[in-house]
Amino acid sequence: MSDTKNLEKDMFSGSSQDSMRAIREAAEKINDFGTIPEGEELTQNVQRRQTRASIWKNIFYISTIFGLFVLATLLYTIIDDTFGLIAVQVAVEEEVIAAPFDKTEIEQLTQEEMAQILTDATGSSGALRRMNREMPFAERSQAELEDLIRIEILKEEVVQSFSFTDSLFKRASVEAKVAEDFPRADLRWHSWISWDFLTTPMNSTPALAGIRTGILGTLWVTAIAMLFAIPIGIGGAIYLEEYAADTKHRWLVFLNKVIQTNINNLAGVPSIIYGMLGLAIFVIAWGYFTSGQFFNVPGAAANGRTILSAGLTVGLLVLPLIIINAQEAIRAVPRSLRQASYGLGATKWQTVWNVVVPNAIPGIMTGIILAISRAIGETAPLIVVGASTFILTDPNGIFSQFTVLPIQIYNWTSRPQAQFQNAAAAGIIVLLVIMIALNGTAIWLRNRYQRSV
Repeated sequence: MSDTKNLEKDMFSGSSQDSMRAIREAAEKINDFGTIPEGEELTQNVQRRQTRASIWKNIFYISTIFGLFVLATLLYTIIDDTFGLIAVQVAVEEEVIAAPFDKTEIEQLTQEEMAQILTDATGSSGALRRMNREMPFAERSQAELEDLIRIEILKEEVVQSFSFTDSLFKRASVEAKVAEDFPRADLRWHSWISWDFLTTPMNSTPALAGIRTGILGTLWVTAIAMLFAIPIGIGGAIYLEEYAADTKHRWLVFLNKVIQTNINNLAGVPSIIYGMLGLAIFVIAWGYFTSGQFFNVPGAAANGRTILSAGLTVGLLVLPLIIINAQEAIRAVPRSLRQASYGLGATKWQTVWNVVVPNAIPGIMTGIILAISRAIGETAPLIVVGASTFILTDPNGIFSQFTVLPIQIYNWTSRPQAQFQNAAAAGIIVLLVIMIALNGTAIWLRNRYQRSV
């Protein structure tokens, strides 16, 4: 009997031995459960299986349809708040401003006439005096002069906004309501997302609020997070998959198991915990470096609440996600490719760098795409690290104070003015476009490498 087992072990090695083991286990299960059903019993068994499969298929269909319905409802709500009619009321009528020039509307004025109006008004407006010192009115364009007149002299104010649905299908009732509540108001179509909205900083007035500082802050933080997390994540995955299994030391084997277990657990840790970790390490402990004081950066923040601290915190947040996906991608590379590389005389590192990593890049890019999506939408850890809810200056480096789009959107939704809800809806569209653009770039790179290998 022992000779037979040894012969069988020699004949069936590697994958063949695994196949024989699976066949034996299947045969044992059949013996345990009895004979395979036949006749009427077989027909009933097949019908029960088909019924269960049909039930689960319908459940999956219903779940998919429900998810699509919720997504469509969300998109409809955002678009409904982004476009529509607004009621604009001014402190001074246009006719009063244009009357000295025998005009009735601001658009009818020439550039010289607009400059004259603004020059005459500088005595009563400190803001206009400051703007005139920065750039004389005579050197500004006609569009810029018109905007200044509307903001500083006419003092246009959006007194009420209406949804896209009401503006389109209930126009008569909207006009009646505006005529009753705001007789001096002008009703006009308005898109809350525009070029001015993208290029203007934050403002306490909803109609003048922009999202430029949030866009720049989001791009800065995401870039630093990816530059920090991608090399470390891929390097960690390569070590755990290609080198950790080859060690012979017990203490190192135990350490590798502890590292792997912690990585799997950290992927499910709430993001606020990473914010507290970033606050303790990057803001408090390393604040002298992350604030820029060590590098003598002019105007450096004294408390370390900078873009660098935020980017490193978000990098820690997405690091387990990148490592786990990179491990799966490396594990999926066929072992035959490694053996072929070794057979040609390549070293361990040459095999990993020239064979394993290129074939694993499509899977690694999938993890990076998920990491970018999560990094862009994070809010809680950045609030803890010190993101500003209201900031007027653009970030100009890694040691600058900052805000990001999710925090700016949250700030708008918490404001009492109803028009800030419209600005928040426009900000959500901008955030979605940025996320889709970054993810689309990552998907393009993944497909390109996938075709090349």
